[in-house]
Amino acid sequence: MAAMSDFLENKLIDFIFRGQALGVTGASAAAGTGPTSLYYGLLTATPADAGGGVEATGGSYARVAVASSLANYAGTQAAASTVASSGTSGTTSNNSAITFPAPTANWGSIGWFGIYDAATGGNLLFWGALTTAKTVNNGDAAPAFSAAAFSLQIDN
Repeated sequence: MAAMSDFLENKLIDFIFRGQALGVTGASAAAGTGPTSLYYGLLTATPADAGGGVEATGGSYARVAVASSLANYAGTQAAASTVASSGTSGTTSNNSAITFPAPTANWGSIGWFGIYDAATGGNLLFWGALTTAKTVNNGDAAPAFSAAAFSLQIDN
């Protein structure tokens, strides 16, 4: 089994989440940047690496777009950092709150989140369980996650 270097972890995080060029050398180096935005969704059933899960629907529910940028996602060296990754943690997180629309119908018991490459449909890129499931009902306050609440680690 191969291990991923800190260099590659930093480059992948900055490419996928932070809108930076991959920045590897050689004739086969990838050009351009990663996705322009990532889309956060709320799930009522467990997803898997192959996809799946059941996303909340109806009642003003929509995925939340977060632009891929140094400002919106932390570098691997520290939470809330806004410069290119230089750390060894292999970890990034959101630098500001992520707020969903206020529900105008029941969304169900939300126990997981997914990060997608499109506002609807698209591909599930990352997923995880919430620390505590939350039933979201019509009239509840808009579900929100504070800065650094979504943490993702690309590490071995």
